[in-house]
Amino acid sequence: MMIKAQQIHKHFGALHVLKGVDIEVTKGEVVAIVGPSGAGKTSLLHILGTLSEADREPISDIIIAETNINGLTNRAIAKFRNTKIGFIFQFHQLLPEFTALENVCIPAYIAKKTKQEAESKAKELLNYLGLEDRHNHKPSELSGGEQQRVAVARALVNDPELILADEPSGNLDTHAAQKLHELFFQLRDQFGQTFVIVTHNTDLAAMADRTLIMQDGRIVS
Repeated sequence: MMIKAQQIHKHFGALHVLKGVDIEVTKGEVVAIVGPSGAGKTSLLHILGTLSEADREPISDIIIAETNINGLTNRAIAKFRNTKIGFIFQFHQLLPEFTALENVCIPAYIAKKTKQEAESKAKELLNYLGLEDRHNHKPSELSGGEQQRVAVARALVNDPELILADEPSGNLDTHAAQKLHELFFQLRDQFGQTFVIVTHNTDLAAMADRTLIMQDGRIVS
């Protein structure tokens, strides 16, 4: 089991965003989470990715890659996130002053890999993603689809077991979105990663192994 979480609650002030969410995801599965805006999808993804914390009360149980993240210190959580989880966001979050290669290397440097190790892995991924001629291009010199593939390479550079994606194709045209969706399944089949993808894209949701529907802070189907 890649994810097993129970009784996730989240308040933002008086607003009860997540109302006791239970979720299980098996290793190697591609799961789409869909639902209307405000349903709590991104809040859930951020908690599963250790970017934010669930409410302390009632106590939730969150196990990811056989690790109970509730029992980790902040420092251990940061290390766990860097090595076990890859993130793909709608707006890429690439640093504009750095090249594609440099952007991909950043998580590897945080993991204290050598420059040679980081660049070797980054080049391998960029080449695999069809960006062999774009290593030294900055984000402003890349198309939207190319920028998102750089973001995918960055998410993969530390060989994480779990990839969390938040509206990854929301900023792409139809052709680029379809290519990105197909890429997720190629990566799963070749490298065995588990994907949890928040999306409004019905085509992507239909391709997933399983679709979870969120509504009003709960998984309803």
